[in-house]
Amino acid sequence: MDNPPLTSSSGGAPAEPSAAGSVVDMRSGHPLTGEEAMRWVEPDILAELEEELDGPELALGFARDYAALWDQRFSRLAGAVHTEDRPIALDAVISLRITSAMVGGIRLSFLAQALEDAIRGSDFVQSQALLATLAEHGVRTVSELQANYILKND
Repeated sequence: MDNPPLTSSSGGAPAEPSAAGSVVDMRSGHPLTGEEAMRWVEPDILAELEEELDGPELALGFARDYAALWDQRFSRLAGAVHTEDRPIALDAVISLRITSAMVGGIRLSFLAQALEDAIRGSDFVQSQALLATLAEHGVRTVSELQANYILKND
């Protein structure tokens, strides 16, 4: 699963990769191009988080903590997958899935869901195969979060 389903930034419409690898809005069937297709972090979700937390300060702090903890979270998850420690792997991947969704990392969140499903099925061969893609998605998500949200709002 190289490109997990996404949420389009235009009204939150669900989107998913097409067979050709482009991202398609599932409501209209039209391909998303340019900025929408390339986003790793959905700004609308961060705006919703700011509203829920009554302002940008707490949301920004949460985003900073998320970015700062990425390496630690991924290392814990990868270690648990490699040692086939199902309870710790599930705890780590669920935490990653939920926090990624909260900061707008929808691609990463959907990929974490696929990894969670593999772990729940005790399919550690598939789980290990997903780790490299998850690592890449995580680095890209954190980089975009830092560049387009954290640094712009500090």
